[in-house]
Amino acid sequence: MNILFINSIGRNKFGGGEKWMVNAAKGLTDRGHNVVLASKRNSRLLQYASGRGVRTEVLEIRGDFSPLATLKIAAWMKRHQTDVLICNLNKDVRVAGLAARLVGRPVVLARHGMLLCSRKWKHKLTLTRLTDGIITNSHTIREAYAGYGWFDDDFVKVIYNGLVIPGNVTPYEFASRFPGKKIIYSAGRLSKQKGFEYLIEAASMLQRKRGDLIFAISGEGKLEIELKNRVKALGLEASFIFLGFTPDIYPCLKGCDLFVLASLFEGMPNVVMEAMAMQKPVVATDVNGARELMGASAESLDCDTGLIIPPKDPAAIAEAIEKIIDNPALLAAYGKAGRERVETQFTIPIMVDNLEKHLKQKLAEKAGRK
Repeated sequence: MNILFINSIGRNKFGGGEKWMVNAAKGLTDRGHNVVLASKRNSRLLQYASGRGVRTEVLEIRGDFSPLATLKIAAWMKRHQTDVLICNLNKDVRVAGLAARLVGRPVVLARHGMLLCSRKWKHKLTLTRLTDGIITNSHTIREAYAGYGWFDDDFVKVIYNGLVIPGNVTPYEFASRFPGKKIIYSAGRLSKQKGFEYLIEAASMLQRKRGDLIFAISGEGKLEIELKNRVKALGLEASFIFLGFTPDIYPCLKGCDLFVLASLFEGMPNVVMEAMAMQKPVVATDVNGARELMGASAESLDCDTGLIIPPKDPAAIAEAIEKIIDNPALLAAYGKAGRERVETQFTIPIMVDNLEKHLKQKLAEKAGRK
């Protein structure tokens, strides 16, 4: 298959959706498909993709409507005989999806790791006229789309994220920097979405009761100054540590005692999957994908990989941490179960198997309609 991934995320932005795209592109490339990933010039995404052996191309999409960009992308797809186009953002669908319709050949899929559209008419028009399906990574998102009443039952396909579990990870030396302390770790963009303000409040609650906890977070973002000021105002400078942008978080995950996700919304939170891969127990907010990833059900939050709590609730975060942090046997059991769950359900080969099968099915359906 000739496959084009296109993602017009900001040049300096890189998150779970971008990591998924690179992993998918690399996995399909390794299976002999002709794959290209396109994004903005000098973007972090293209640099990351190129470094992992994925062919890249500069195709700029700056807005929802761009006739010149549409014609340029159409010419590119016609020249390269593109079979499948996979878009990330809604504007990618509107500009590149329209280009694919002009060419006529490619199957067009939107890959939405989060619920990226509402019931507005423009989203309905975009997804029903310019795509042949949506790929998402959690059943909760699929159910939300189903509630719109716009699509056939098989229009939205769930394909879980996957990762490669790295071997021989050297733990970050938290113990030498903070001797005798227990390490609570988190990672993500310093943005409203990640809910770090609630984690800071939880740290403040726990500091009033005990002095053996260190909170460390990796990431950078618009809220960095605001969050650091809040930590200072609460007198947490010695126990709430900002590690900054951390290209490889696995050493931190391996070196911590507990991972906490405080997000307000997510798709399938990759960082939780990575923590589970490092055999770490997890406390996570009840956001899209968290239950499926950690093994809870639609009816119950109970699971054997950690604790799931309501979002925007510092007291719930603090209570969950205190409930398990002093029980080494329980922490180890949660970590072991998490690792086993990732190994059996959330690997790159499983993800690429499912994606490759889905793309072939969509191509067959399109051929059958001709």
